[in-house]
Amino acid sequence: MATQTIVLADDDRAIRELLTHHLEREGFTVVGVADGNSALRLARGAADLLVLDVGLPGVDGYDVARTLRREDRSVPIVMVTARCDELDRVVGFELGADDYLCKPFSPRELVVRVKAILRRAGRPVAQAGPLLRFGRLEIDPAAREARVDGTDVKLKPREFALLMELAGNPGVALSRDWLLQRVWGFDFNGDERMIDVHVHRLRAKIEEPWELPPMLRTVHGFGYKFLRP
Repeated sequence: MATQTIVLADDDRAIRELLTHHLEREGFTVVGVADGNSALRLARGAADLLVLDVGLPGVDGYDVARTLRREDRSVPIVMVTARCDELDRVVGFELGADDYLCKPFSPRELVVRVKAILRRAGRPVAQAGPLLRFGRLEIDPAAREARVDGTDVKLKPREFALLMELAGNPGVALSRDWLLQRVWGFDFNGDERMIDVHVHRLRAKIEEPWELPPMLRTVHGFGYKFLRP
C-alpha cells in the first residue's frame, strides 16, 4: 500500500516538527510548509490530506481552503487554529474544512482525526512499510527504529527519516536538494550541508561503532546513495 502524503501548513516550526514526528511514526509522509502559497501549491498536487493552520502569513488558512474548494479540489482539510469561537469554527466548516482542531491540542488526537477522515474519504489509511534488512542492519518503519544485531541505535527523527529515504532507494544517487525536500520539507531555508552533518551522524551511530561495511556512499558534487552490504 502506498504511503499517504500529508501537507502540514503551520508557520510555527516547533509545531511542524512535533506534528511531523507523530504523523511519521504512523507511516505517513509529511511535507511541512510555513505559508499559504506553498500550502496551495502542494495541496493541488499529490496531497492526500492538508493540515492547515488558519493564521498563515501571506494567504491565510481560510483563503487557502476557500480557493481549493472553489477549484473543486477534494483534498480533505483539517484546520488547526487558536481561534476557537463558535463563529470561527462555523466559518471553517462553511469554507470546506473536514475537521477543526483548537490549539493547544494533543498530537495523538490529530493523528486519530487524520486517520478517521482518510477512512471516510475512501482513502486507505497509511500503513508503515515492511522491515528493511541489510545484513546486520534492520530498519523498522513501524517502530521508527534502526537496529544493529537487534539493538536500537537511537536515531533522532530527522536521522531516521534520512536513513529511510536513502535505504528505501538502495543504489540510487539522491541529490542533496531532493533529500532536503523529502526530509526537511519545502520550506527549509538552511544550508545543504545539513545533509552532510546528518550523514556523518548516521555513520557515527551505525557504521563505525558496529564495524559495519560502508553503506552511505558520498556522490561528490551531488549527494548520497545507500549501498547494500
